[in-house]
Parts: sequence; structure tokens; C-alpha cells
Amino acid sequence: MELPGYLSDILVMKFGGTSVGDHRAIRNVVGIVGEEFLTGRPLVVVASAMSGVTSMLEEAAQKASQGDLQKVHEAAPALRDKHFGAARELLPDPSYAMQLQTEIEPLVAAFVERCQAIRMLGEVTPRVMDSVTSLGERMSVRLLSAVFKAYGFESTWVDADQVIVTDNQFQAAHPDMDATRRQAREVLGPILEEEIIPVVTGFIGADPEGNTTTLGRGGSDYSAAILGAALEAGDVWIWTDVDGVMTADPRIVADPRSIPSLTYREIGELAYFGAKVLHPKSIQPVVETEIGLRIRNTFNPTHPGTRIVGKKYARSRGSILKAVAAVPSQRMVAVEGRGMLGVPGVAARAFQAVADTRTSVSLITQASSEQSICFTVASERADTVLKALEKTFELEIQHRDIDRISAGPEAVVVTVVGAGMRDTPGIAGAVFGALGSAGINVMAIAQGSSDASISLVVRADEAESAVRVLHDLIVAENGLEGALRSKKNPEEGGDG
Repeated sequence: MELPGYLSDILVMKFGGTSVGDHRAIRNVVGIVGEEFLTGRPLVVVASAMSGVTSMLEEAAQKASQGDLQKVHEAAPALRDKHFGAARELLPDPSYAMQLQTEIEPLVAAFVERCQAIRMLGEVTPRVMDSVTSLGERMSVRLLSAVFKAYGFESTWVDADQVIVTDNQFQAAHPDMDATRRQAREVLGPILEEEIIPVVTGFIGADPEGNTTTLGRGGSDYSAAILGAALEAGDVWIWTDVDGVMTADPRIVADPRSIPSLTYREIGELAYFGAKVLHPKSIQPVVETEIGLRIRNTFNPTHPGTRIVGKKYARSRGSILKAVAAVPSQRMVAVEGRGMLGVPGVAARAFQAVADTRTSVSLITQASSEQSICFTVASERADTVLKALEKTFELEIQHRDIDRISAGPEAVVVTVVGAGMRDTPGIAGAVFGALGSAGINVMAIAQGSSDASISLVVRADEAESAVRVLHDLIVAENGLEGALRSKKNPEEGGDG
């Protein structure tokens, strides 16, 4: 189904859990959506579960698998209170509230029934967990759509398992974009043609058999990007609780700044290496379709936020380095041995062993002598990875071709990002010089072929200091670019 020409500039707006966390936040959302709706632009709203709801559902299901229904009995009334409490503040007309109750109450009942079944089975499979955790988004969109209607905007809720088609990798599903494109246009097209605002569940989809799947925690960003690509939208706006992408985590750095613009490569690196403002997988659908992407603050809607630009490379004076991010709770695994020198296939076998444990690797580095391979994994996965590697290289260990397979103490991967480092000599020297001056030891280093980031491993107790040091480098008064330029040509000065 092809969308008519007047639907060529669709705006997809995603609101996260804090953006719909209570009646005050939802009132902000209504103002934001209403303002855009009055411009006549076709809108698709994607909503997360209210803050805290997904964790509540997940914890209750886990406890039920252990035979404990106490959390279920606590969660059911809490879900009612959270959603109906917000409704009482936002829906003055009792008819809207009554209609909402008839839509949400069956979802609460389904939650209790599924948890009772989990208790009887004594386990919660990924497929069943998806069916439970998806209920938070289902409740949220029904509430939000009812509020839109109460404020005079035509709206309807849509469960994304009717729109987004995925594989059956429960809890971390991947979309089938061709099938999703057909479904999105068939389901959402007629709604948009009637100038109605569809409020779509984030986070969830369905496999070809109709089983509910989820896209992973934080997957509502991904949902918005998928729908934006499927509908060939003009823009995707991610509404969150900060003024766009910040130069560093405000919980670590006292004075982080909002970054006006980033390239797709830069935001992809930041999202992967710990910046929580955007789901890492959200980049791919919009990059492939060159859709505009912006990250904005629901609680400060006049702030322009961060614009993600589709240019392969973009920088301005003073912005060689854009931001610093960190991935905590890592351990560095090392495979070492003189017998590895020049032997083909060692790295392939090592990473196949890791892949077989379904463990993600965040950083890889290898000595040029080929006598060691080092990589980082989440701390809780390190022991599992070690056992898999020891089994894979059992003969090599016996023959002493591999001397040691080990995992170091808890560490943090710190990454400094900026596409401007590609053509600017001295970046690595400035980064490591700053860390060295602060007495911070770097355990491993990796730089991607894109030259958009430098990643390094530091001890967990030095991570926050490393982030602060690098942030100071980014926002230094004279700018890193000017300092490097002056070093290269001491006679050059000023702006000319």
C-alpha cells in the first residue's frame, strides 16, 4: 500500500517512560503533540510504559517463577493506581475514565493470570516474559490516547504487534522491515488519512505467527525509528528528560553541555558506548532512509535539543571531540600464549566461543605480535566466557601453545567521540596526555576504523575521574582544536 502524497512529511514522536511517568508529565506531552498537530502535519506517537512499570512487571514474573506471588499481588493494585490515578487528574469527563478502565482492567487481569501460570510451570521463558512485559506499553497507550481525545484531538491506540513484524528472538527481536513496511502502511495509513493521531506501543512487535516479541529494554526508540523508516517519515523526534545528547553523564560531570548536532556515526558510537539517551539500534533504520532525527526534552520543549545529521562528516571549530561516555561493570578477558604467534584462526575460534555463550563484546584489542587477544565483556558474563574459552582451547592449553586465559578485575570502558578527530593530528596524544597527567592508568586501547572514537579501559575506581578529565579536555576554554592548531603552527593565531 502506497501512502498518498500529503502523508509524505509524517512526524514520528516517541515519548519515554519519564515523559509519560505521571499526570504532570503527560500534560506536557499533550501540549507538545497538540502544538504539532495544529500545524496540520501527520503525526505518529510512540509511547513507552510509564516509568517503573516494566521493571515492576519483570520482577513480579521472576518472583512467580520461584513460586512467590507476593510481588504479583502488590503489582496489580499498583498498576491500577498508577494509571487510574493519572486518569483522574487528566480526564475530567467520567465517560473517558470509565472507557479507559474497561480497556486497562483486562490487561491487569492478564498480568495476574500469566504470573499464576508462570508459578505453576516454575519457570518464565523469554516468550512468556515478553507477553508479560509488553503489558506496560499496552496500558500506557490506552491512557495517552484517552487523554488526547479528552483534550480535543482525535486519537486511537494501536498495539505494535499489529504493525511491527519481527523474528522470534524473544526479548531481543529484530524487525522484518519489508513485512513491517506493508503492515505499517496498511494499519496506520488509513488512520493518518483520517487526521487521527495513532498512539503506538513502543518496545513490542510480533513474530510471523503472531506471538508478542520485544525489542529489548529501551526499545521504544528503536520502535520509533522502525516506524519512521516503514512510513518514510520526514522526521523522528525522541522525547526524553534531558536537553538532547550531553557532553557527558550529568551524574558524573557537574557541568555537561547539550550538543547541538552530531553525525550518525557519532551518535551511534555514543549510544553503543553507554550514553543512555538513545537505544543503540535506533540509528540503523533512519540512516538507511536518511530520515531526520532529533532528541529533545519533554520537560523543556523550547530547547532545540540535539539534531542528528546525515552527513558523513561534519564538524565546527572547537568541536573535534564531542562527548565522553562510559560502559561500566566490565572485565577484560585475555587469551595469551607464545604458541599463538602466526597461527591462523585463533581469534575466530575465541570469538565463536564467546558468541556461543550469547555474550556481547564491547571492545577488542590485539597485540601486533599476535601473542595476545584482549576484549571486554559484562562482568556477570566473564566466568561463563572463561569456561567456554578454556573448553575451546583445551588442547592448546595442554600443549602450552596458550599460556593463560584470564579475566581481570572490574573495569570500565571509557570512550571519547568526535568525527573531527579523523583529520586532526594529535588527538590521541592529547587524550592520553590528559589522563597521564591525572595519574590514570590505561589498561587497553582501541580505535575504530571510522576514526570517530577512541576507547580505553580503566580500573573501575578510576572511571569517574577519567570521564571528568576527558570532559574538561572537551570543554577547555580555548578549545582543543585551537590548541592543536597553535601547536602545529605557533605563528598562527586569532580567527583568521
